[in-house]
Amino acid sequence: MSILITNIKQLLQTRTRGIYKISGSEMKTLPYLENAYLLIEHDTIVEYGSMKNIGGIIAEKTIDATGKIVLPAWCDSHTHLVYAGHREQEFVDRINGLTYEDIANKGGGILNSAEILAQTSEDDLYEQSVKRLHEVMKMGTGAIEIKSGYGLTLESELKILRVIKRLKHDFNILVRPTFLAAHAVPKKYKNNKTAYVDELINTTIPEIAKAQLAKYIDVYCEDGYFSLEDTDRILEAGKAHNLVPKLHVNQFNAFGGVALGVKHNARSVDHLEVMRPEDVNVLQGSDTMPVALPACSFFLGLPYTPARTIIDSGLPLALASDYNPGTTPSGNMNFVVSTACIKMKMTPEEAINAATINGAYAMGAHKMFGSITRGKKANVIITEDIPNYSYLPYAFGNNSINTVIINGIIVE
Repeated sequence: MSILITNIKQLLQTRTRGIYKISGSEMKTLPYLENAYLLIEHDTIVEYGSMKNIGGIIAEKTIDATGKIVLPAWCDSHTHLVYAGHREQEFVDRINGLTYEDIANKGGGILNSAEILAQTSEDDLYEQSVKRLHEVMKMGTGAIEIKSGYGLTLESELKILRVIKRLKHDFNILVRPTFLAAHAVPKKYKNNKTAYVDELINTTIPEIAKAQLAKYIDVYCEDGYFSLEDTDRILEAGKAHNLVPKLHVNQFNAFGGVALGVKHNARSVDHLEVMRPEDVNVLQGSDTMPVALPACSFFLGLPYTPARTIIDSGLPLALASDYNPGTTPSGNMNFVVSTACIKMKMTPEEAINAATINGAYAMGAHKMFGSITRGKKANVIITEDIPNYSYLPYAFGNNSINTVIINGIIVE
């Protein structure tokens, strides 16, 4: 099907091919056209330009975008969307004064989710995840990474990854699967973490690789979870099975995890609420994308990733939702963009760049997603009638989205 969008008030993120990420001061620039059109053929952007140059273009469907903004769909590079049940009691516990660590120490947190998931059938898990995925697509997410990590056993991790594969097959959206069994230490191995790491390396990773269920491997490198030595061993094992490294790092403590990620040429290092000068320095000149998760900081009351320090040092930055049941029970990337502006002092231009083109890079999808570029996938958001693109993060409580198109198909 061909779709022609006309009379676009502002067409954002118009870039030529070969621009795959935006760094430093360049993040303050968001190229756009006013009074523009966009032509989609099947699942591809084939043409765009000024309305005065539209000529005699005809399409099967025409959308009049008078007064509306059109921009690339959000690229959410960090989610845990496939999980079972909810953890609202932990939300109440935090209100009553318990910390994230307190809840984990009494058997809550990730271990709680793992217990629920083990008792949930694969079909039930799939149906729960379907609702979440459709919800985030309606809110403008057009490409998504989904991690395992709420299984913590081979059987349960395979269950999650099979569900992710089904979502990838059944939904018209790019899904990047990530293996994250190194998310927490299961109760069975509470007093013998080394044995769990050995099991991951010798049994679980080879089985995951054999089943071809993941593109990335991730580790929660944090005090009380997985040390630098643990993380190094797990990433090496993953790379030996052609799994590309990613890292949860610097959420509560900074002790060298960023440098380890760069050493392993990680696609991204995510969280980064705590950053030292040496962490910023080691990212200079690397291909590793720093990723901030401001909705997690909002929900837990944590410090926010120091975006100004990172960007002003000449580095790129991506934004992602961290959608999960315990620390970020929302995949709303519109809220993520607003929070980045409000709490992290990112400009609207920086935040939109971080949630589109840099988000695509953070999930290895930069060649086909993240910008309005001829030949890229037709993933776009059409807003309501709004004043300009700065209104998107400004009106943080509004639903400013009118239409979402993913791979050339309107999301219903």
